Amino acid sequence: MSEQASSTRRPVKLVIQIPCFNEEETLPATIADLPREVPGIDIVEWLVIDDGSADRTADLARELGVDHVVSHRRNRGLAAAFMTGLDAALKAGADVIVNTDADNQYDARDIALLVQPVLDDGIDIVVGERPIEAIEHFSPLKKRLQRVGSRVVRTLSGTTVRDAPSGFRAMSRNAALRLQVFGKFSYTMETLVQARAEGLAVVGVPIRVNPQTRESRLAKSMFQYLRRSTETIVRSFALYYPFRFFFRVGLVPFAVGAFLLGRWVVYWLFIDEVYRSRVPSLIIGAVLVIVAVQIWIFAFLADLQAAARRLLAEARVRDRERELADR
Repeated sequence: MSEQASSTRRPVKLVIQIPCFNEEETLPATIADLPREVPGIDIVEWLVIDDGSADRTADLARELGVDHVVSHRRNRGLAAAFMTGLDAALKAGADVIVNTDADNQYDARDIALLVQPVLDDGIDIVVGERPIEAIEHFSPLKKRLQRVGSRVVRTLSGTTVRDAPSGFRAMSRNAALRLQVFGKFSYTMETLVQARAEGLAVVGVPIRVNPQTRESRLAKSMFQYLRRSTETIVRSFALYYPFRFFFRVGLVPFAVGAFLLGRWVVYWLFIDEVYRSRVPSLIIGAVLVIVAVQIWIFAFLADLQAAARRLLAEARVRDRERELADR
């Protein structure tokens, strides 16, 4: 009986995807380190997403034996390349998807560490946590920003991941079906915030890194990276938790307005008989309270819209599952 069950078991497929933009120089080393065998996996395939490269990235990937190569006609950014990769990996029949970078910063020997929680524990997203403090080419400021950013994302996403910007991660088929990136900058932090909203299980595992091969292309400067990361975090929280976000925003004008109104009442009742001189405080306080109420009304409407979006997302997942089942 067990032999029959074993013979009818569907092979488990892993697709390792690599978003690329002009990676002709670094791609050979990255591909050379990728495994063709991973414990618990029956089939391992490689996927390269060419994000509008001007060099021979796509042709080189085929020459290096990459199983699947998909291309954007123009450069659309890392987030779009990541989502194109998930779609292509699902169409290729992936049960588990691992995303890694084309600059070979992550040690491919640790792919097995990422995959194991997905296979054994049913985890949906496993993030490879780099040894930030030990990375020599990270400046003290960058290390500090990495720690602070990851702490903020942990708070908003309810996860324990200690390296939120890490792009080295494994995803279950269920997670790949549900993830949807709306930002254009990066997918790393937004998907963690979304994971909590979608009820996906997320863990982090320590991984190793390789020596630096080139400078990061994600942002032109540390200031730009910080600005874009902050925008991504704020937008993600507002998108997936609109009521909580806008309610907290409304607390600011409400607190200031309530203070001014209370101050005016106290002066009127107990201190200053000429309370007309303090009418500006009354007006400003009333306006701020009205603004706060309007923000809270918007929070309620945004929450209703988010509920409708969740229903559409569930319908999208069901349609996607049927579409993939028909292949």
